Amino acid sequence: MKKIGFLSFGHWNPSPQSGTRSAGDALLQSIDLAVAAEELGADGAYFRVHHFARQLASPFPLLAAAGAKTKTIELGTAVIDMRYENPLYMAEDAGAADLIAGGRLQLGISRGSPEQVIDGWRYFGFQPEEGKTDQDMARQHAEVFLEVLKGKGFAQPNPQPMFPNPPGMLRLEPHSEGLRERIWWGAASDATAVWAAKMGMHLQSSTLKFDESGKPFHVQQAEQIRAYRAAWAEAGHGHTPRVSVSRSIFALVNDQDRMFFGAGRPEQDQFGYIEPEKRAVFGRGYTGEPDKLIEQLRRDEAIAEADTLLLTVPNQLGVDYNAHVIESILTHVAPGLGWR
Repeated sequence: MKKIGFLSFGHWNPSPQSGTRSAGDALLQSIDLAVAAEELGADGAYFRVHHFARQLASPFPLLAAAGAKTKTIELGTAVIDMRYENPLYMAEDAGAADLIAGGRLQLGISRGSPEQVIDGWRYFGFQPEEGKTDQDMARQHAEVFLEVLKGKGFAQPNPQPMFPNPPGMLRLEPHSEGLRERIWWGAASDATAVWAAKMGMHLQSSTLKFDESGKPFHVQQAEQIRAYRAAWAEAGHGHTPRVSVSRSIFALVNDQDRMFFGAGRPEQDQFGYIEPEKRAVFGRGYTGEPDKLIEQLRRDEAIAEADTLLLTVPNQLGVDYNAHVIESILTHVAPGLGWR
C-alpha cells in the first residue's frame, strides 16, 4: 500500500490557452483541486514554492484555506526554500495553518533550487554569514525552525506584560503539537538525505537528483532512499520515517488524454547541469495505456522503496482535467500495482 497525492507547481500564465491565467486562479484552483482529490480518495495535496515566478509562492495562506475546506487529505509543500525564510515567523504561520487543518500538514523544506533571480534571498533580507554558503544558511534556518517547533520556552518574559504570562520562559504561539514530526527535507544527494535522517526529518526525493554514479535515475534514487533509511535507524528516532518520490505519470484512458500526452515521444532519463559543476539526472516520465504503465512502474526501484508517491499535475489544464488525471491513476493503475 502507498499513499498517493498530487504535487502542483501552481503555474499561471495570462495566455488565452491557459486555464490558469492569474495568481488568484492558481490559488483558488489549488484549493478546489485539494477538495476534489480528497473526494477521489487521494492521500495528499502538495504544493511547490517558487519566488519571483508566476507560480505558487506563499504557502501558508493556501495551506490554511485548503485545510479549512477539507477534512482528511494531507496538505504539504515540496519544497519551501529555507534560504528565504525567517524560521520564527515561519513557525508561527505553520502552527496556525496546522491547527486550522487539524494536524494534517506535511511540510517539505530544503535549500531550494536555482531561482528566477540572482541570490533572490538577499531581497528578503538574508545573506550567509562570513565564510558560509547559501546552503549553510538554509540548513541553519531549518535547524532553528525545527527547534522552535518543539514548543519549548526560550524567550524571557516581560515582568510587566500587557497580558498575564504562563510561568517560565515563553514559546512561540500558536504551537501545534506534533508538527515537528511532520517535517520533510527535499534532498538532491545521498549525503543530504543522510543528514535529513540524522535530523529526524522525512525524505522528499523529486524527479531530479545530482548524478553520483551514472546509473539510471530510479536506481540512484533507490540507493539514496536506502542510505536514508539506514541513517535513520542508526539515529534511533522515536517516530517512523516516511519517504516520498515525485513522478509525472499520465494514463491514456480517453481521447483527451491522447490529445494532450499521447504523442508517442520516447521517455527516458536525461543528464545535464542545473548549476555549474553540478551534473544532475532528471528522471523519466511515464505515459501510456494503464496496462503498459503498470508494467513499466513495476520496474521503478525508487517507487518500490518509497511509501508515498506524488503525481506532478499540469495545473494549467484546469481542475476538472487534473482531477481526472489523479482519478485515472487511482482507478486504473494503483490497484494493479498493489498500491490500493
